[in-house]
Amino acid sequence: MEMTKEEFKKELQQRLKEKYAMDINDASSQELYNVLGSVVKAYYSDAWSNTWKDYLEDGQKQAYYFSIEFLPGKMLKSNLLNMGILETVEAGLADLGVSLDELAQVEQDMALGNGGLGRLASCFMDSIASCGLPGNGNGIRYDYGLFKQRFVDGYQVELPDEWLRNGNTWEVRKESKAVDVLFGGNVYLAEDTDGQLRPVYEGARRLRAVPYDTAVLGYQNHLVNTLRLWSVEIPESEEDHYRSIEDRRAFEDLTAVLYPDDSNERGRQTRLWQEYFFVSAGVQSIIRYYLRLNKPLDVLNEYVAIHINDTHPALCIPEMMRILMDEHGMSWEKAFNVTVKVMSYTNHTIMAEALEKWPVALMKENLPRMYQIIEELDRRFVNELTICYPENPELIQRTRIIQNEQVHMAHLAIICSHSTNGVAKLHSDLLKEVVLHDFYQLFPERFNNKTNGIAQRRWLQLANPKLSKVLDQTIGTTWRKTPGDLKLLQNYVEDQTVLDQLAEAKKSNKQRLASYIEETTGITVSPEAIFDVQIKRLHAYKRQLLNLLHILKLYFDLKDDPKKVQESRLFIFGAKAAPSYTYAKSIIKAINEVANLINNDPDINGRIKVVFLENYNVHLAELIIPAADVSEQISLASKEASGTSNMKLMLNGAITLATLDGANVEIRDAVGDDNVVIFGMTEREVYQYYERQDYVAKDYYDQSPVLQRILNAFVDGTIPNIYFEGREIFDSLLKHNDEYFVLRDFDAYVKAQEKIDGLYRDQHHWQQMSLMNIANAGRFSADDTMMRYAEEIWHIEPVEQYSKKKG
Repeated sequence: MEMTKEEFKKELQQRLKEKYAMDINDASSQELYNVLGSVVKAYYSDAWSNTWKDYLEDGQKQAYYFSIEFLPGKMLKSNLLNMGILETVEAGLADLGVSLDELAQVEQDMALGNGGLGRLASCFMDSIASCGLPGNGNGIRYDYGLFKQRFVDGYQVELPDEWLRNGNTWEVRKESKAVDVLFGGNVYLAEDTDGQLRPVYEGARRLRAVPYDTAVLGYQNHLVNTLRLWSVEIPESEEDHYRSIEDRRAFEDLTAVLYPDDSNERGRQTRLWQEYFFVSAGVQSIIRYYLRLNKPLDVLNEYVAIHINDTHPALCIPEMMRILMDEHGMSWEKAFNVTVKVMSYTNHTIMAEALEKWPVALMKENLPRMYQIIEELDRRFVNELTICYPENPELIQRTRIIQNEQVHMAHLAIICSHSTNGVAKLHSDLLKEVVLHDFYQLFPERFNNKTNGIAQRRWLQLANPKLSKVLDQTIGTTWRKTPGDLKLLQNYVEDQTVLDQLAEAKKSNKQRLASYIEETTGITVSPEAIFDVQIKRLHAYKRQLLNLLHILKLYFDLKDDPKKVQESRLFIFGAKAAPSYTYAKSIIKAINEVANLINNDPDINGRIKVVFLENYNVHLAELIIPAADVSEQISLASKEASGTSNMKLMLNGAITLATLDGANVEIRDAVGDDNVVIFGMTEREVYQYYERQDYVAKDYYDQSPVLQRILNAFVDGTIPNIYFEGREIFDSLLKHNDEYFVLRDFDAYVKAQEKIDGLYRDQHHWQQMSLMNIANAGRFSADDTMMRYAEEIWHIEPVEQYSKKKG
């Protein structure tokens, strides 16, 4: 998108006068940000409109990515980068005495996700557009982000994340595209005048789904896709049904927050309503668009692919069936055939207990038509299996959609789609061999792997301009469009000048993060220390607790021997715990109290510092990741589906300290054993414990004076202010037998950390390892991942390629 610096300055000043009737010097940062956003939108609006028109006119097949979470982060700089005008705008603002970085601080994170699932969806949206692919996102426009995390006396406190308080510059409300969604009531089938059975709805609640569209810009390719987020409103015809405060609140909760507390009946109902709301609205919108192509519905799969990102959007399946049968008179057999060809599903969990299930009674009451269709899907599936496997009733029972008065959403997604993929090689293998083995036996052709990837534009070009500049000077700029070209950096592994430049970029990023830490926490940290980083959702299987036990060991070692040779360490945590996850919140409290203990102990003299940064989000990740020396990826082998922080940290030159879990296996394969530090049990060893059921955590405690001292610290007052939390953690490891094998892996983890210490002492070798990680990170580009989805699952083509073929 061509634009000179002078043209930009003139446009900005003119719009500022039109919008606020003021000059640059009189405007606040918020006002300047709003105006800059409107200028940027004006620049891409034609491309956005033209992209949509081209899709409609060409009838090219499109993919629709359904996800209950999206974590786009801040979009100003990303949009400027993808438009190719980042440097022009930065220079133009500087001429006017304005800092682009300061304006970017004004923008609120679009924190519409909980962690990896939402960030992955946003990376994928960026890559779909940047690969020139026809694809759009579909989700919920939550009034509040997940929550704003604050620490009070070391405890996590959840505050509302009012991300829309000053509006959202990037969204466009599309009232004309609104649709109605029905909930509750009673549904029965009755013959119409043609003798066909049609559903009759009685007493259903009708809500209005209004889309807010956000442009997703491809990287310097003039293609602009759409992320459509749905917000709920009350239709005028339904106003009388929502007179009481309680009714209003129930309606408002529908798109208020992500993952409302499901520990009570009302919370569970809200979650189910949320899932159906954005699914129904999205599928209705897709069908309405498709009908404009004037194509018959029985070839829908030739023009539309719908992707179910985890099980939350699995209601896409019965909703598609409902629309095809109830609204367009298609037979069950044809509707099912079309639906299977349209739908594909990504599984994001290995843990069977995390696979989503809904009580039959709850679904019957709230989504009666959906339940009727699911019940019939289940009945027909059981009948088919009974014919094919009459001798194996156990298989039928294990795989059916409805069992034990619960609807199994993963079963629904697998049975009624044409593709099920895992998100790392290990994960996909475990799905086939263990978690979903029955389904793999039934549908082997449907299972495949698509290892996750990251949008390297954001996580390198935007987050780490210092490193990006070194790369440009060393290997040229082709890596910016073709991440695989980072491989060229391997040619410089013996070049001391390049190694020094990489080290200088890392040091600068560490100084930037150290300044942020001091400003926000008051804790002074040394950029010379090893920055040891664990940033991910707080969950027991991710084993932040293992990290904490090791920190305590280092602390006790230094207390016993202040002269011990040990590299200075800064341990950085960033994580939110789900509001109802009390155990995770106890671990947060414990980490914060250990931090207070160590950071204020004069005997330690700053050789260990522990910092837990509040409110971890995309923007904070962009500060932490470029500064990291060590990437903690220490989940119990077999529990993490993939992980993507491992890829982001690797890309920025951190050394991965990891178990062989998720995509860590592929990171090791990419960089070689000499450039990662691996420890702990393999997934096979974990499953052997499960089979034998002979793990006794207390044996490790009884046999290790080191572990005794560390664990006793949680209950004997050594760590202050954790009387209840310390006991909970102590009991989880010993009384409840350490579900995630923290004690089993502790010694191996300590040895791995000692290896890290030794490697860091040899800075030349450390920089070589860092270089090799950067050079091999192109393998984990979301661009490559999306091209595999496009070719192997969705069967869509890049726009230019399609146009040439058509021409």
